[in-house]
Amino acid sequence: MISYCIDELLKKGKDAVHQDVIVKGWVRSFRSNRFVALNDGSTINNIQIVVDFENFDTEILNQISVGASIKVIGVVVESQGKGQEIEVKANQIKIYGGVNPDELQETVLQPKRHSLEFLREQAHLRFRTNTFAAIMRVRHALMFGIHAYYNQNGFFYVNTPIITGSDAEGAGEMFTITNFDLNQLPKDETGNIDFKEDFFGKRTNLTVSGQLEAEAAAMGLGKVYTFGPTFRAENSNTSRHLAEFWMIEPEVAFNDLDDNMDLAEDFIKYVIQYAIDNCKDDLAFLAERFDNEQKQKSKEERSELGLMQRLEYVLKNKFVRLTYTEAIDILKNSKTNKKKKFKYPIEEWGADLQSEHERYLVEKHFKSPVILYNYPAKIKAFYMRLNEDEKTVRAMDVLFPGIGEIIGGSQREERLDVLLRKMSEMNIDQDELWWYIDTRKFGTVPHSGFGLGLERLVLFVTGMANIRDVIPFPRTPKNAEF
Repeated sequence: MISYCIDELLKKGKDAVHQDVIVKGWVRSFRSNRFVALNDGSTINNIQIVVDFENFDTEILNQISVGASIKVIGVVVESQGKGQEIEVKANQIKIYGGVNPDELQETVLQPKRHSLEFLREQAHLRFRTNTFAAIMRVRHALMFGIHAYYNQNGFFYVNTPIITGSDAEGAGEMFTITNFDLNQLPKDETGNIDFKEDFFGKRTNLTVSGQLEAEAAAMGLGKVYTFGPTFRAENSNTSRHLAEFWMIEPEVAFNDLDDNMDLAEDFIKYVIQYAIDNCKDDLAFLAERFDNEQKQKSKEERSELGLMQRLEYVLKNKFVRLTYTEAIDILKNSKTNKKKKFKYPIEEWGADLQSEHERYLVEKHFKSPVILYNYPAKIKAFYMRLNEDEKTVRAMDVLFPGIGEIIGGSQREERLDVLLRKMSEMNIDQDELWWYIDTRKFGTVPHSGFGLGLERLVLFVTGMANIRDVIPFPRTPKNAEF
């Protein structure tokens, strides 16, 4: 007798007929006191359990209800119904955990369509819904594909710190870490909190990026990537922002901006293809869901492409590359801008592009993914390499349909004198980043890297609209439940 996960058994199909098997899972439905749809989370598909109710204890049958967990010992037979090759004829059933039917009515486990808002309120149970389980399996495949890509291409996985004393972005939107008793905060002579008395002897925060440490690692290992949680204390209640999210950040010594763009395009195409190859059933389910969602939108908001078409669109098109300056000219002269249909009109060079501008370039103008580069220095971080014009830096953003920016990166400023000047101009504490400055003193080299927010990628691949629905337990302003 063999114990199978349901995905494995369904893939064996008719080759498993006549085998004695054990399957375990949660009941999705129980019809006519005879047919159980069983799912164990390994696949979007259920396996049908056929119960000869006349030969089963009534007490057992009464406990088989939606949400109950059971173990089935039986034999695989060819299915007499449509939609499946095989089913399991039950010989024995063990109930692991039953369900109170009255309490079931108040949960997402009740077999009916639920709103995504309701699912978020019961994040601890939404793993057992078709939609969320499919998203999580796709998320897993993307994460596995990310590690596979970098491993195959000679990168070393580096774990950068979650607790840090530096602000890589210079934006200040960081969560402070402390071991102080908040009712008895020590103060210095000026009345400010004396962080010298804290656990680390200085003010520390949750990281917003592992980039600076990854740069240091690349100076000795050549090609590295970091993949871990990052945090932003940004009070944004939008469908695109989280306070806690996962970031992939490769960093490569001796790469210039062109190399960086090549890496970003090759990498993202690989992981999307990996998800397509390994999540066919889940993506088919999500594609159908995406189409149904689009039908409920206005014509202006509706996507021109289905989910699978959108993924193929990225895989088959070479990403268009153009400078920020070229993009501003296109946007400024567009009919949309001239008719004042942008929420944020483009009036002059130097504007910080919004999602609506990025999506216009991708979806309306070029109809392909876009990489913008050479942004104004004033709207970018201190570590980006200054161009000869002294106005722009070698920054780049990869823009996708339906999402806008999905990757942001740059060639880093390797010249010590220029780096110090930029840090001074942007009021970056050089004493705090003495170690980062050191990397420019001892064998400095051109180098580049970028960051990809995992949740933005999962949003794109699954076709979901809200970033809170592609992470198990979303952390957002006023919400740290579960």
